[in-house]
Amino acid sequence: MSSRRLKVVLTRRLPDAVETRMRELFDAELNLKDEPFSRAALEDAIGRAEVLVPTITDRIDADLLSKSGGQLKMIANFGAGVDHIDVEAAVGRGLIVTNTPGVLTEDTADLAMGLILAVSRRLVEGAGVVQKGEFSGWTPTWMCGRKLWGKRLGIVGMGRIGQALARRARAFGMQVHYHNRKPLSPMIVEDLQATWWDDLDAMLHRMDIISLNCPATRETHHLMDACRLALLAPHAILINTARGELIDEAALAEAVGRRALGGVGLDVFEQEPVVHPGLLNRAEVVLMPHLGSATLESRQDMGDRVIANIMTFQNGHRPPDRVIPAML
Repeated sequence: MSSRRLKVVLTRRLPDAVETRMRELFDAELNLKDEPFSRAALEDAIGRAEVLVPTITDRIDADLLSKSGGQLKMIANFGAGVDHIDVEAAVGRGLIVTNTPGVLTEDTADLAMGLILAVSRRLVEGAGVVQKGEFSGWTPTWMCGRKLWGKRLGIVGMGRIGQALARRARAFGMQVHYHNRKPLSPMIVEDLQATWWDDLDAMLHRMDIISLNCPATRETHHLMDACRLALLAPHAILINTARGELIDEAALAEAVGRRALGGVGLDVFEQEPVVHPGLLNRAEVVLMPHLGSATLESRQDMGDRVIANIMTFQNGHRPPDRVIPAML
């Protein structure tokens, strides 16, 4: 083990305990102001860092990587998704890329289930009525939503988060369907009582609720475009806690404007943090500010995972969460 400490540059504020531990273990440079790095700041950072610790708000593309010095050896991403990093370009330059998979699975599934409940039962709309002092008493026909028991949930992307959501949905008495490139193992299918569809379009129009839980790739960009949105039943609810690029937001806003959907719940946006104006101030649309992994426990676990990856690399071993292009 080398006694020399790696130069590590963090692009955003992380939990205090994580930053403190990084200072103890590495020559860590913190972003105490927590202002997102500009392009120039990123170029400056990769020019002096041996390990860069970016987040989803940093665009690490091939052009930026070409400006890195020979000292840059590793990109230890704080987060599971790496669609903001050109992994192929990084690996091609001999860099190691890591992420933090698994630690945010349950939290993201919780939020997806929360959005399903919020949209189905009109929770945000109802809470707003009370907060405004407009609640005048119970009536039999006012603000009725839809029950979850017996509804069909179609999960697009049955990885860790999709399976965690399926378990929650089963507890609410929902019928679970899913679209994946390949079916799950018989043991998992039996546990989740899930029905596999190899044809996404065939599944979409049969579901009461659709939840997007797949990664953002070239193949999944605008997966839900105008044509696929048109396949959804008029009462259907669309949930997205994965990546904003999965949905053509302009097409979604147009569909919402025509009341072609029963409701929408989004935690991510195509041009984040900008939200399409056609989705704002709509009673049937619940919008969250990218809270999928926003629990104290999850953010601490993510930081611990970043530290473990850097420490393993510093000690001359293969980091446990190394990302290679074939995995994407």
